[in-house]
Amino acid sequence: MDSHEVLRRVFGYDSFRGDQSEIVEHVIAGGDALVLMPTGGGKSLCYQIPSLVREGVGVVVSPLIALMQDQVDALRHLGVRAGFLNSTQDPGERAMVEAEFLAGELDLLYLAPERLRVEQTVRLLERGKIALFAIDEAHCVSQWGHDFRPDYLALSHLHERWPDVPRIALTATATKTTHEEIAERLKLGAARHFVASFDRPNIQYRIVPKNEPKKQLLELLRNEHAGDAGIVYCLSRNSVEKTAEFLEQNGVRALPYHAGLDSGTRARNQSRFLREDGLVMVATIAFGMGIDKPDVRFVAHLDLPKSVEGYYQETGRAGRDGLPSTAWLAYGLQDVVQQRKMIDDSEGDQQHRRRLIAHLEAMLALCETVECRRVQLLEYFGQTGVPCGNCDTCLVPPETWDGTVPAQKVLSTIYRLRSERRQKFGAGQSIDILLGRKTAKVIQFDHDGLSVFGIGTELNESGWRGVVRQLLAQGLLAVEGEYSTLALTPASEEVLYQGRKVLMRREAERAAKVKTAKPKKGEAVDLPAEAAPVFERLRAWRAAQAKEQGVPAYVIFHDATLRQIAATAPGTLAELGTVNGVGENKLAKYGQQILDTLAS
Repeated sequence: MDSHEVLRRVFGYDSFRGDQSEIVEHVIAGGDALVLMPTGGGKSLCYQIPSLVREGVGVVVSPLIALMQDQVDALRHLGVRAGFLNSTQDPGERAMVEAEFLAGELDLLYLAPERLRVEQTVRLLERGKIALFAIDEAHCVSQWGHDFRPDYLALSHLHERWPDVPRIALTATATKTTHEEIAERLKLGAARHFVASFDRPNIQYRIVPKNEPKKQLLELLRNEHAGDAGIVYCLSRNSVEKTAEFLEQNGVRALPYHAGLDSGTRARNQSRFLREDGLVMVATIAFGMGIDKPDVRFVAHLDLPKSVEGYYQETGRAGRDGLPSTAWLAYGLQDVVQQRKMIDDSEGDQQHRRRLIAHLEAMLALCETVECRRVQLLEYFGQTGVPCGNCDTCLVPPETWDGTVPAQKVLSTIYRLRSERRQKFGAGQSIDILLGRKTAKVIQFDHDGLSVFGIGTELNESGWRGVVRQLLAQGLLAVEGEYSTLALTPASEEVLYQGRKVLMRREAERAAKVKTAKPKKGEAVDLPAEAAPVFERLRAWRAAQAKEQGVPAYVIFHDATLRQIAATAPGTLAELGTVNGVGENKLAKYGQQILDTLAS
């Protein structure tokens, strides 16, 4: 079969999207490729179809050991002969897959990168016929990226051992620098590079001031995402546990996931999240890469991500099916202080710290912008965009105000504490001084005698914390030392003595005004009112099938496919076969059951 026939007969789609066709044909012809394409853009087809067209087995290198079984199950449901080799298998299981590979009975073989360090695996591959090497999640090769995996560095040797086998490296997240690093480290400089738009128009980006974040999250879920599947990211294991417990106590089905849990619990929780509807996974960033669950309706962050790349990668796990989804982040002063301190305490040389600071400053700029967040995200990845009308700053534009005088008051307070008295304090003490509060700590250090004591009553504590946060974000304040004390920067002098103006965001009650946008035309099949019950019957049938077979529901059919079936109500197998996502194997396996469900 040629590529278009494989697309139609195996995967059930009539046409390729974007650059898919060009990528597929290039790899089929034996060319190397480096593909940057957003989550949900169809990266997998770019190596799966060439693997089915070319002679031999497509070898897919992936770090996602915990997901390989589901990936292979999904392919087998399409009639594709797929297998995997990783550390979760016993010797008998590995031997069976190896025999299938050598006998030419596989189309695709998934490997964890560390397997290629094992000489036995290399000898196995040398005895078989390889159609291509696909290096998935290729950003893992970047040592300065957000998800570096040392085993990926060894993948540069693939071309030396198999010079005639085409390679395709793929990632959903890469700045210009990361893009260049992938090409260099994987020796793909001569490969053809394909860069799709990173825009995810169905995701609504929202960043709110942090104020009791667990309660803010609960309000979001109750008001907008009741019963929806979603992911909540927290920075620490303790925060993950407490947040999951809080959600459970308030009627939201939630599971924890972090590296401190035993592997069995992590595997069970991940499996439940993939297989059950409406579960919320509360996790550290250890969770989520490669998650193929298409109906994740929201991704929430209760702590500031360390980089824009990490933020984009994590929020991209929402809305893979093209339906409206939310990327929500609660962000506050303590996030900035904590991240600055983590950078100061990090291992590595000065260059490493400068990179971390640059990542943080880009993330802070995204949080503090008064412009379209989507435009700023795209610009970070070297792409252009226009105001989207579907992020919080577009829907309810924030106001700016002249914060020069408040900034001078904060900086003057810190100057007096450090230069006059040789004392170092965090934000809380400076704010108490400005508000004229005679706390025990203020009295203990005679800070009520400072000339700045009580000069800041025009703002409340929340207002002053916002001022300090924005000064940190703009580089007009620094955090240093073990106790996260505030210090002036060279730029502080420009504000104190050289008349530099400081503009700040005014955080009005904007969150309640931001409405979830509807999907853009063509991104999903709109269901007529009379088709909604049919869709629910199809979902119930799919749930029963998934439970019986022990696979996630989307392995049977995606929601988008069921919506189209419900909306068009095909009456014959031939008509059903024209629906996107219904390939020949699924038509033969499930076609009559679907027609019976429609008839009922």
